[in-house]
Amino acid sequence: MIKPYLHTLPNGLRVVCVEMPHLHSAELAIYLKVGGRNDPPERGGLSHFLEHILFRGTADFGSSLALEAAFEAIGGAPNAATDTESTCYYSRIHPDHIKRGMEIFASMMSRPLLAGIETEKRIIAEEAREDLNEQGEEINPDTIASRMLWPRHSLGLPTIGTLESIAATERADLERHLKSFYVPSAAVLTISGPVRSHEVFEAALDCFGSWQGDTPPPTNLVNVQELKLTPQIRCVQDSDSQMSLQIAFLGLARDDERFMALRFLRRILASGGSSRMYLRLREELGIIYSVEGSIGAYDETGCLAFDLSTSPETLIQAVEATLEELLKIVRTPVPAVELERVRHSYIFDLDYSRDSAYEMGGRYGWGELMGVVRSIEEDQAEARQLNAEQLLETARTLFAPENMRLVAVGPWKRGMKKRLREVVDSYVARF
Repeated sequence: MIKPYLHTLPNGLRVVCVEMPHLHSAELAIYLKVGGRNDPPERGGLSHFLEHILFRGTADFGSSLALEAAFEAIGGAPNAATDTESTCYYSRIHPDHIKRGMEIFASMMSRPLLAGIETEKRIIAEEAREDLNEQGEEINPDTIASRMLWPRHSLGLPTIGTLESIAATERADLERHLKSFYVPSAAVLTISGPVRSHEVFEAALDCFGSWQGDTPPPTNLVNVQELKLTPQIRCVQDSDSQMSLQIAFLGLARDDERFMALRFLRRILASGGSSRMYLRLREELGIIYSVEGSIGAYDETGCLAFDLSTSPETLIQAVEATLEELLKIVRTPVPAVELERVRHSYIFDLDYSRDSAYEMGGRYGWGELMGVVRSIEEDQAEARQLNAEQLLETARTLFAPENMRLVAVGPWKRGMKKRLREVVDSYVARF
């Protein structure tokens, strides 16, 4: 059994070591509890911008090239990601050079140059333009659905920001954000691979022991009770050849006791070649190439979304078929054979994750940051106990019409929006 070891440094930094002696590479990561939802008003995308700018050099590594070369010398390939609630810096590292990797990350966290801001503005702006059409309108279904799910709240805004907020970002903004959120008490350092915990903790103290910072500002939580609960539709014109469709449902917070049922519902409906929506929309109707289900889970709320692309001529058929599958799963218990197949697939996937230093680092590092640490054995045990009645109850709550947010982006034709509304109204009436 893989066991994580946790140690907290005097400055509040939590260090998680996951010993995996059977591997030949290690994964080093630092997770920070700051993301898009922590961006100040008029400075959307600031957390993402800061993540980018930290790769432009530190007091010890004077340029992005110097940082890349330092990682490459120890077998690394550094990367980072910013999402709604967290930022992660990570790299594969040769096990013999873990401390050197820590030194580089420590330099990035506490001694960045914050250089190249104007150049980075242009780079991030190009990234942001990928989500806009010729008129400058948002065409990313995720962003549009998020605005509908959590209106007038930072959860509903794009993590990357807008062209206006990116252009307005200044060095002083980055300095304040760094000082406020890049603090040891809101961070978790994770090392997974063929390493020893006592050596890891000693190295972490040497490299990060001098890192200081105050408690970060409190998170602005969504008042879930004030959310407008009614089915909503948003149609956006775009010159693409296909319609991009997302049907999202207001979901569960990450610590909700029904979260395992939510995972199973995603797998049953839209995960893999045997999932219901895939079989119906692709194998039977032949109107899509793929369909994906994704879960968003935050401190106080969440969502479950289904994404697909289809031609304008088959959009209405795709929506009808998708909603029909949802009606089936809220009316009829999942058959035992199907449930057991999905259960085994999930349990086996958990077993496979034992071979990945990256996945184990995420499970125990990100889990520690968010307060949801669970062992593989705990997840497997809960999965074995899940029954069809629990799935049915969760589905009836989740897929209630008032939770629905439907987004369709593409080359709209006359009459399509009216027909789409009729399909949604039918779902409401039949639920």
